[in-house]
Amino acid sequence: MEPIVDGVISLEKIRQHLFSAIVCDALDSIGLSHQSPRLPWRPMTTEGILVGRCKTTLWGEMFHSDPKPYELELQAVDSLSSDDLFIAAAGGSMRSGIWGELLSTAAAQQGCRGAIVDGAVRDLRQMRAMGFPVWARGASPYDSRDRNRVVDVDIPVEMDGVTFSPGDLVVADLDGVVVVPQKVEKEVIQIAWKKIHSENEFRDSIKNGMTATEAFDRYGIL
Repeated sequence: MEPIVDGVISLEKIRQHLFSAIVCDALDSIGLSHQSPRLPWRPMTTEGILVGRCKTTLWGEMFHSDPKPYELELQAVDSLSSDDLFIAAAGGSMRSGIWGELLSTAAAQQGCRGAIVDGAVRDLRQMRAMGFPVWARGASPYDSRDRNRVVDVDIPVEMDGVTFSPGDLVVADLDGVVVVPQKVEKEVIQIAWKKIHSENEFRDSIKNGMTATEAFDRYGIL
C-alpha cells in the first residue's frame, strides 16, 4: 500500500484498503470509543464498503397535510456534491419509506455515494438494480408525504448519542457505520493506515508458521 503523502487523505485509498472495524480501532486509540451507533441499521441494497462525507438532514414525523411536500429534502438532494453521503436522521421512524429509487437516481447524478437512513426506505428492488448503497433500519412501502419530512439540513444530527456533522467522514460496511469527526480525521486515518499494514504482516506471519501468541508479541495487535 502506498503511504498517505504529507497527511493528505484519499477517499479512494480509504475505500480500497480500510474498513469500519479498523477505523473504530483507530478512534479507540485516541479515546473516542462511541463513534458507531448501536442501531439496527443494515445494508439494504449492496454489501460493499461505503465511504463519503456527511450531507445531513433532520427529519420529523407529521400528522397533517403538508402544503409544501418534499421541499427541503429536494433542496438537500439537489445540493449534494461528489463523495457526499446523504444522512437522514429520522429518529428511527418506520411510518414511511423516506428514501427510494427516484431520490437515489437524483443523488447519484450529483455524485452522491449512498444514503444512511435512521428509519425506513422503499423501492429496494430498483435500488439494488441500480447498485446504489443504502443503509437503513428496514423497509416500508408508504410514501413520506404527510408522514415524514425534512425539518432542517446541513446541521449536526445525533443518532444513538453519536454526532454526524456536515463534512464528517463516514465509513460503512457489513460490520456497521462509523463516523470520524473532521478535527481528528487526519490523525485517525493515519493510525488506521499503520494498523492495517501491521495486520497484513500479522496475517502473513501466521500463514508462514508463527503462532498467534508469537505474532501478537511481535506486532501487539489482534
